[in-house]
Amino acid sequence: MVKLNLDKDYKPAIVEIRKFNEDVAKQVKKQHLVIAVERNQGYVYVREFDIFEDGVDDERNNFIVERVIKTILWVVGGYKIYIAGSHSVYEKIASYYKPGGLRAFDYDFMSTVYESPVEVIECTYDTIPKEKSSSNPCGGHLEGRRIGFDAGGSDLKVSAVVNGETISSEEIVWLPKLNEDPNYHFNGIYNAMKSAIEKMGGDVDGIGISSAGVYIDNKAMVSSLFIKVDKKKYGEEVKFIYKRVIEKLEKELGHKIPYVVANDGDVTALAGALDLKDTNVVGIAMGTSEAVGYVDSNGNLNGWISELAFVPVDFNKESMVDEWSLDFGVGCKYFSQDAVIKLANMAGIKIDESLTLAEKLKYVQELVNNGDERAKLIYEDIGVYLAYSLAYYAQYYTIKHVLVLGRVTSGVGGDIILKVAKETIDKELPELKGIDIGMPSEYVRRVGQSIAAASLPEVK
Repeated sequence: MVKLNLDKDYKPAIVEIRKFNEDVAKQVKKQHLVIAVERNQGYVYVREFDIFEDGVDDERNNFIVERVIKTILWVVGGYKIYIAGSHSVYEKIASYYKPGGLRAFDYDFMSTVYESPVEVIECTYDTIPKEKSSSNPCGGHLEGRRIGFDAGGSDLKVSAVVNGETISSEEIVWLPKLNEDPNYHFNGIYNAMKSAIEKMGGDVDGIGISSAGVYIDNKAMVSSLFIKVDKKKYGEEVKFIYKRVIEKLEKELGHKIPYVVANDGDVTALAGALDLKDTNVVGIAMGTSEAVGYVDSNGNLNGWISELAFVPVDFNKESMVDEWSLDFGVGCKYFSQDAVIKLANMAGIKIDESLTLAEKLKYVQELVNNGDERAKLIYEDIGVYLAYSLAYYAQYYTIKHVLVLGRVTSGVGGDIILKVAKETIDKELPELKGIDIGMPSEYVRRVGQSIAAASLPEVK
């Protein structure tokens, strides 16, 4: 394993999983564990592997299985966890996923997303659900008059796209995270779309929406954009906010408007796939947190939530804890401005505590851009994080291309991250050698996102 410059206690998820599998394989007696996780519309993800026989090393079994189940939940999504093969493991996981349990955050989040309490269910090999996957044709439709809409935390980007050509693009300042009134959000979205429609002669054939958060069947299940809105009062208004806007536009225009709402990470990956003219694309944005999207082998979105900010990538129990999920070693602390600041402290770089997180990141970026050797070590460590984490992600996604973007990757630091990630793969992770890792092209950064969003709905 490649040793890090600063984070000496880093235990990559993929390395620890492989050690576990090797140790179990040496056992004369072992147990076969099957995990199935069910999400919306009866889709089921299945993963199976051998574990130590109950009573041999229950602590290690429970740790690894818990990390794997958490990974499945945040990669794929789901609210029913089925376990076959170990009563001991079942009991431990059931104690974690309940109100007040070790994974109460995950329990509450998934219960909200899927509008049903998370359940842990013990099964036999015969009764555990079978795999049922989805691949949703989404994007690549460029004919007609379309709107590409991107709802961010500080602005709305709206583009009018006609037959694949962006004829107008507008950025509108809005402050969704500071506003409690749901009408503020509704009017901001509606007015932006109305403006784009007027630029296309007063009509539209389809609307594609890229928005931060988790969206199921075009519904906003969880989104930081609406964090200030009282969910008890206005929960239904927020959940159906895009549907309500579209219905108002349909009434005004006198016809149905096909629309699709997708997570902004998925739309980034789709923009990359359209630019590369290829499939199996992962997009990883390193900014305030880690945002990820994926386009599958069919060029489609697979219905997974891909919230890798909460996927455990470091199995060191003493690693940094995320303040929101209260869990250790999760992606948002390894691929974000928090990662840079954490490693800066390890490097002995003193940063003014009165600065905002974004200002702290900028300070470190100025250091590395000016050749500071301590700052260079920070980005080298993130490059190692990236390589090993991609190997772990590749256990769940089939990956041909990785697009790395976000403010953390700006300037010299981004070049170092990519260089070290590729070097680490060459040295330690031969199974990833065929993967192309790079930054989005200028096309994707300039207009690709808006065209990708506009191309989401199929217009008949």
